Amino acid sequence: MIPFLSLKDVTALHGAEINEAVSRVVKGGWYLQGKENERFEENYSKFVGVQYTVGCANGLDALIWIFRAYIEMGVMQPGDEVIVPANTYIATILAITENGLKPVLVEPRLNTLEIDEDKIEEVITSRTKAIALVHLYGRLAWSEKIANICKKYNLKLVEDNAQAHGCLTADGYMTGSLGDAAGHSFYPGKNLGALGDGGAVTTNDLELAITVRTLANYGSQKKYIFKYKGRNSRLDEVQAAVLNVKLKYLVEDNTYRKEVAKYYIQNIKHPLVSLPDTLSYGSNVFHLFPVLCEKRDELHDYLERNGVGTVIHYPIPPHKQECYKEWANLNLPITEYISEHELSIPIGPTISMEEVKDVVKLINNFPVK
Repeated sequence: MIPFLSLKDVTALHGAEINEAVSRVVKGGWYLQGKENERFEENYSKFVGVQYTVGCANGLDALIWIFRAYIEMGVMQPGDEVIVPANTYIATILAITENGLKPVLVEPRLNTLEIDEDKIEEVITSRTKAIALVHLYGRLAWSEKIANICKKYNLKLVEDNAQAHGCLTADGYMTGSLGDAAGHSFYPGKNLGALGDGGAVTTNDLELAITVRTLANYGSQKKYIFKYKGRNSRLDEVQAAVLNVKLKYLVEDNTYRKEVAKYYIQNIKHPLVSLPDTLSYGSNVFHLFPVLCEKRDELHDYLERNGVGTVIHYPIPPHKQECYKEWANLNLPITEYISEHELSIPIGPTISMEEVKDVVKLINNFPVK
């Protein structure tokens, strides 16, 4: 069996250090808003290249707090529009609608699976206040053109960096530092994963950082004094300690992911299987390795029967979900094509190259009927 991703094996890579870190927190008796959080926020800020990191409960909350903070700061108001890729995990869109903002869905490019920068400007209106950019699957979605559009129309650029920890632009800037603010998820399966839920906001905007931290602490900057109607969304000390351990190895782990991806790209040869344009290894940390297949479901079943774990990301696009039934008639053919043909194959820091070769061999031998 070649699992899609074995979290047990991922944790075991640095098991001794993780056990020591968790034990230190347990024995210390301080479990929230303590030294481990302070240390992680400082370390992560240095790693990403920003001034401020604010830990919170999960990646969805991180995005919610960014938009809520902009509303509290008077930068946005309910009813304003946020441009967002139509091909994304639904959390990005949930964060927008949670705040009474209006998502404007833009199709991706089929060769990258990321937002089509050439389709952004045509949907900008007087109500547009931000672009929510998603570095989906671990690939850089940012471009100079998108940055220039934001400057031209005075739009906030909010990054969803849930899947691209450690991803760099060609000139060495890291995702999470490219826009005005970024939301990060540390869900266990991410490139930088905790042992449970966790998230963070990164930014160079001090007012935003303070507002996010306040909102995520019941709306309170000082005990029993509440400036906002906030909620409880804090990164606990155990998860911060674990993340501090795993952060040290993130670059090394990402480098190995790129080696796996390179082998896939160079060796998968099947008439029904196509690979996204993934030539720029420096701008992709391969959180996932998506392929497109004309017989996706048959390929999925074939690989599963032969002991290879796969996952579909994502079988139902956001505009076809019941919770957004008002969008059911939107015409988004590229997004729908991806949802019907995408299959993610195993990649991660623990898969062996022998297993990678086995996966390639199986895909190349997938029977064409």
